[in-house]
Amino acid sequence: MAQVDEPDGLEEIRALRPDGPRQLALILSDAALRERMTGAWLGRAAGCTLGAPVEGWPVEDMAALAQRAGMDFPPTDYWAAHPNPGVVRYDASRVQDYLKSHIRQVPVDDDLTYTILGLLILEEYGPDFTTDDVGEAWVKYLPTACTAEEVALENLRKGVPASGAAELNNPYQEWIGADIRSDPWGYAAPGRPEKAAALAYRDAYLSHRRNGVYGAMFFSAAIATAFAVDSPIAAIETGLTEIPRDCQLAQAIRWSLDLGPRLADWRAARNAVDARFPGMHPVHTINNACLTIFGLILGRMDFTRTIGMTVAMGLDNDCTAATAGSLLGAVIGVSNIPEHWWRPFGDRACTYLRGHEQLANTDLVDRFLRIAHHIDQEEQPDR
Repeated sequence: MAQVDEPDGLEEIRALRPDGPRQLALILSDAALRERMTGAWLGRAAGCTLGAPVEGWPVEDMAALAQRAGMDFPPTDYWAAHPNPGVVRYDASRVQDYLKSHIRQVPVDDDLTYTILGLLILEEYGPDFTTDDVGEAWVKYLPTACTAEEVALENLRKGVPASGAAELNNPYQEWIGADIRSDPWGYAAPGRPEKAAALAYRDAYLSHRRNGVYGAMFFSAAIATAFAVDSPIAAIETGLTEIPRDCQLAQAIRWSLDLGPRLADWRAARNAVDARFPGMHPVHTINNACLTIFGLILGRMDFTRTIGMTVAMGLDNDCTAATAGSLLGAVIGVSNIPEHWWRPFGDRACTYLRGHEQLANTDLVDRFLRIAHHIDQEEQPDR
C-alpha cells in the first residue's frame, strides 16, 4: 500500500474523506430500535464470548480443539471444552465461564468493558465530552489495561496530559485497541455516522494515532449506519466515508470488499490476509479489520456463520467476532440471532470497571437508548 497523508487532527481527517451521507434516515419505531440495539449489544457479547477462550490461537489449534470436543469447526455454538478452564481472565471470570455448559452471564472481557466505559463517559460528561474527560474516566474506572491503553493509562497516572498520552513510549499506536472501543459511539448515534465517528475520534485520540484512530472512526460510523440499513456491507461502505479515502486502512477495506465475494471460504480469507500483510502484528488494526469484513461477507447475514467463521480465521478473533456480531446484530435485531447465543447470558454482564462489576443487559440497552434519544434531539435542526 502506498504511503499517503495520514493526519491526526479531526478537521484534517475530514478534509480527506470521500463524499458520504453523514446522516441517514432512521425510520424505526421505539420497539424496532430497541430490537436492533439489543441485537447489537448481545451480538457483540456473543462474538466476544466465543472468541475469548481461543483469542490469538493458530487456526490448526482451534480446529484440533473442536475435533477433541466433538464440535463443528468453524464453531456453531460456544466451546464445549478447553485445555485451561481454570485460568482467570481480568481477575473476574475463569475460562470455564465462557464454555457452553458454564455460561451464566456475559463474562468479562476488555472488548465489552470498554463498551460499557464508553456508556459511562457519555452519561457523566455528555456527548460533548473531550479527550481530557476520557482520560479522567480511565483513571477513575480502569484498574488495568493492555498495549496502547496501558501506555496511555500509565502516562495519565504520571501526569502526562490526555492530548499527549498516546505519544510517549507507545509503539502500539496503530494496533486494534481503539477499534475495539468503537461500539458505544455507534450505539449512541444510530443513523448518524459522522457523529459516531467524531465521538470515536475523541476517545481514540487518548491512546492511538493514524490508522489506529481511523479504525475506531470507521467501525463506529459503520455501526451507527447498521441501525439504518438492511445489510452489514452497506454499513461498511458508509463507514469508509468517515476516514481519509487513501489511508492504509481505507485501501485495505476496499481490497476486502472487492475480494470477499470471490473467496472460496474462510481459510482462503485468512490466507489472503496473511499474504497481503506479511509480518503485520496479529493485533494490528488493519489486518483484523479485513478479517472482520470477510466474516461479514462470508457469513451472508447468518449470525452463526458470521461469528463462527470470524473466530475460525484467527488473529485477534475475540475482537473481530465481537465487532462482526455487533454490526450484524444492529442490522438484523436480536430476534434473528439464534437464542443459544444470548439466552445463557440471562440478564447479567460482568466487567472489571471499578464500581460497575455487575450490570443488567436490559439496563445497558435502556441506557444506550436514552443517550441515542438525547443525541437525536440535540442534533435535530430548529423546528
